Amino acid sequence: MPTATELFTTSGTLTPRAPFDFVKTLAFFRMFTPMSDEQTIVGDALTKAISVDGRAVAFTVRNSGSADAPQLSYTLAAEQPLDEGEIALVRDRISFFLSLDDDLQPFYAIATEDTDFAPIIQRLYGLHQPKFLTPFEIACWAVLAQRMPMPIARRIKARIFERYGTSIALNGVTYRAFPEPAQLAAADPLELAGIVRNERKCDYLNAVIQFFAGVDEQFLRTGPIAEVAARIRGIRGIGEWSTHFILVRGLGRMEQLSNEEPEMLKAAARIYNGGQPLTTAQFERLRDRYGNQQGYWAFYARNAMLGSSSPTEE
Repeated sequence: MPTATELFTTSGTLTPRAPFDFVKTLAFFRMFTPMSDEQTIVGDALTKAISVDGRAVAFTVRNSGSADAPQLSYTLAAEQPLDEGEIALVRDRISFFLSLDDDLQPFYAIATEDTDFAPIIQRLYGLHQPKFLTPFEIACWAVLAQRMPMPIARRIKARIFERYGTSIALNGVTYRAFPEPAQLAAADPLELAGIVRNERKCDYLNAVIQFFAGVDEQFLRTGPIAEVAARIRGIRGIGEWSTHFILVRGLGRMEQLSNEEPEMLKAAARIYNGGQPLTTAQFERLRDRYGNQQGYWAFYARNAMLGSSSPTEE
């Protein structure tokens, strides 16, 4: 594998939609268990790898602006030169991964008029929701994490990274990229089954692979949410909760809350009712106040429930 000095690099800048606070983004990643050890954070910079047509590209993103005048500098590193199309693809993936284009103003306009919620906006001001790097990765994780202890699910995911993903060494660190659908589709079924070690999960994982190998991700990002949700829910092994998980954390579809949000119910009770349970009607009134900003309301509320100045999510 080439050393960092032999890699081909290209740099540029990205301009998030203000407000955007990259410090809060990095704090989120430090605490987000399902993606721990999959990137490095040094100072104000995050480095991670993505697979592009079967080869790894490392990207480093660094803060070069402020919350109200945000800017990110990036450097891409690869073993072969990247053409303009590949650079555009990685730029788009970074922007989507970090939700740089999310407009927080409609959410903030509602939240600042919500007496109980306004202090949370002040504390988390500029936090855009980070996603999994690809919706395919989060769909695989949703299958692996179903009814399985988190440490075991993480070990299986790590083995998939190591066996089928791509990797690149940068500054003495090896960064592994989660495989693309085509890479896992080409895997030997018996070998993959030996890694997963659960016949039903392996069956579900293969259904996810087949779906994402043929779907248009742009449609999943922007198509009518009811239709997108129905398509995802139609994947064998993907239920209501997993569908919502993929919609929000993989696709940034923040328009609606799932009916299966126990952590959000707890968060809302703490914020609005001194920790005492809310009735269904009370919760629905609070939720409906936020209209198509329900996803961001829930994201901020769950982070606030943890009682720390550093945002995170279980």
